[in-house]
Amino acid sequence: MSREYPPLPMVGLLAIVRRGDRFLLVRRAKEPNKGRWGFPGGIQELGETVVDGARRELAEETGLAAAAGQAITALDAMDRDDAGRIRYHYTLIVVAMRDVTGEPVAGDDAAEVGWFGLADLETLPVIAAVGPLMRQLLGQAAALGIGPT
Repeated sequence: MSREYPPLPMVGLLAIVRRGDRFLLVRRAKEPNKGRWGFPGGIQELGETVVDGARRELAEETGLAAAAGQAITALDAMDRDDAGRIRYHYTLIVVAMRDVTGEPVAGDDAAEVGWFGLADLETLPVIAAVGPLMRQLLGQAAALGIGPT
């Protein structure tokens, strides 16, 4: 199924990794959102659990390994063309990753990787959901089990 102008929404997975008050972001190397910073992630594959898919995407885009994860929320991401037709439509499942090891290195669909906090978002071209998700996760960190590491 084509990602552009799909007949149905696609399931996307976002892998959230936190160190202190900073989150791991990748600069997208491909559309949609090429050149913008967002959480590592991608499309869920057939037969893959949400957590396994988020773990795979994290490894492919950053080289990091996660032992565990937990789905914590879901988002809608839609983009319309000038005629109002849906160009992209993703249902994004956000997965908080735990027991993450390694040092991030850009790979696969990521042009760059880095650790960023809320203040950094003022100067970075970010995907719209990044700031609100960071605020939500910082406010709920203890309850979600994703406190500072």
